[in-house]
Amino acid sequence: MSVIRNILNSRSSKGGNFFNMLTSILGFKPKNLAHYKRAFTHRSLNRKDDEGNAINFERLEFLGDAMLSAVVASHLFKAVPGGNEGYLTKMRSKVVSRKHLNELGKDLKLIEHVQTNIPKDQFGVNIHGNLFEALVGAIYLDRGYKYCKQFIYDRVIDPYVDIEQLEGKVISYKSLVIEWCQKEKKEFDYEVYEDTGNDELKHFAVKLRINDRVIAKARATSKKKAEEKASKRAYYALQNKIE
Repeated sequence: MSVIRNILNSRSSKGGNFFNMLTSILGFKPKNLAHYKRAFTHRSLNRKDDEGNAINFERLEFLGDAMLSAVVASHLFKAVPGGNEGYLTKMRSKVVSRKHLNELGKDLKLIEHVQTNIPKDQFGVNIHGNLFEALVGAIYLDRGYKYCKQFIYDRVIDPYVDIEQLEGKVISYKSLVIEWCQKEKKEFDYEVYEDTGNDELKHFAVKLRINDRVIAKARATSKKKAEEKASKRAYYALQNKIE
């Protein structure tokens, strides 16, 4: 009787809404809701278990990242029998890139369910991918490898992994530009200059110089993003030469 009562209690009121939400996202019924509640708990709540260990999604994020890499690597290994180690590593990086994981987390609207003391509009974009990884980790702990693998196939591999498209997908325009400059023995420099924009959120402005000539400029909320955006503009300006 106590087992039945626990099941009913886990699906009642707020827990019931959480159970239904998970079932809709996962495509199967979760067993242990505690794993999933942890997957949606932000460190700002400062929750701890009886032994003083932190209760938040960060450890699950680590586990989910490993599971994603393993399942995607296994799929690519079988799908591309002629691919060498470098090729397979590059292809896997494209599938599990931070940008792609953020898009997956956004599509599932995972941030709507996170418990936090921080206003959700103050989170960076990576929160979406972090929650997706934590969810994968929770699935593995709750239902094991078989269900975890199926979820990754349903949400990642089947809808998004197209070998021909991945082969042409650029991960980093900055890497392409730098590689081309080094190959052609051209000097390059990413220069951060004064940003006179009026945005409330701080922006960084970057100029990309190649052989002392400004090829592209860009602004973004971080130096890294601004460099990538400037590199993308430079890539298309020099595409015929680079390719």
